[in-house]
Amino acid sequence: MSFLSHRLKTIKPSPTLSLTRKAMDLRAQGRDIISLGAGEPDFGTPDWIKEAAKTALEEEKTKYTPVAGTPGLKNAIQQKFKKENALTYTLDEIIVSTGGKQVIFNAFMASLNPGDDVLIPAPYWVSYPDIVSIAGGTPCLIDCPETEGFKLSAERLSKSITSKTKWLVLNSPSNPTGAVYSQEELLDLAEVLEKHPHIWVLSDDIYEHVLFTGKPFRTMAEVAPSMKDRTLTLNGVSKAYAMTGWRIGYAGGPRELISAMSKLQSQSTSNPCSISQEAAEAALSGQQDFLKERARVFQSRRDKVTTLLNSLEGISCQTPEGAFYLYPSCQGLIGTITPSGQRLETDSDVCDYFLESADVALVPGAAFGLSPYFRLSYATDLETLEKACERLQGAIKNLRT
Repeated sequence: MSFLSHRLKTIKPSPTLSLTRKAMDLRAQGRDIISLGAGEPDFGTPDWIKEAAKTALEEEKTKYTPVAGTPGLKNAIQQKFKKENALTYTLDEIIVSTGGKQVIFNAFMASLNPGDDVLIPAPYWVSYPDIVSIAGGTPCLIDCPETEGFKLSAERLSKSITSKTKWLVLNSPSNPTGAVYSQEELLDLAEVLEKHPHIWVLSDDIYEHVLFTGKPFRTMAEVAPSMKDRTLTLNGVSKAYAMTGWRIGYAGGPRELISAMSKLQSQSTSNPCSISQEAAEAALSGQQDFLKERARVFQSRRDKVTTLLNSLEGISCQTPEGAFYLYPSCQGLIGTITPSGQRLETDSDVCDYFLESADVALVPGAAFGLSPYFRLSYATDLETLEKACERLQGAIKNLRT
């Protein structure tokens, strides 16, 4: 009999983190690997945020804090929601956790029972289905094809709902596609959801400030106030403020749910890092103008790499409206033969070929629930991105039909 828990059979390691580790191992062997797998901005954490952390250390703010977050950080989150999203939450309707992933974990662990379904539009962030599974729920994937902008339509949502549906996950801007839901599209979804009061919405807004539409960002609870009492609005400082390693995520939602999530957190991690909370408070309360400049840099990279990818034989790529990922189709490479005689049957085969022959690490679309695609993160400098595309071009030229 295995010593390990049966629940581990329902989940798999994060494909993106596994790929990052593989790229690091290959670098350690002396190979010049360009890793475009991880969603981590190459910018540094702004200086005034780091200064806030130093000050916190000097002032000995190194003790336990309230489980759901310090009053100072929760006040900053409260003001952020009010100013940027027109959402009003009391402090007991806000939770701070060790990253956005823990917020999701807390929410599903606190609310799901066996037999509960969670609707997840595909392509999806790799961790959504596994977190649902480990919480005892059933992930129900809804294909959202490229022809529909990789977005969930009201019609597809309506057809997917059953009496067992408990949550709908929405991620805008999307990881991995960069798709962004407009106000009108959110209202169409809300119109369907209003007919099914047993369904809650997890609105994952972590890429809110990496937006290229030229229009204000919109979130479900903002555009559809009738949905606010059953929407958990998730955000964090990782992507916008280049604070991935600081591990601070947060959410606003109905008091009963937030209380349950806090109760669960009290028996798992307890409070998030005290120093990271001080830094996050500075991030949310300080100047925000640099966010637009960073978004412009990401947009220029997007434009350049999209053009380069679309010039490659067998590759086609939509232009995303947000986040810092591209999700190109590699349908044109399926069925081709490598110099070693291997036939590329799947997007995983394609990504393996690129890693072995071009030293470029990409994440196959199978990890995100929609093939044949791959995800490319352009959260790195343009010179590296151009070099990667040159390598891909060379590898593709060596394929034969």
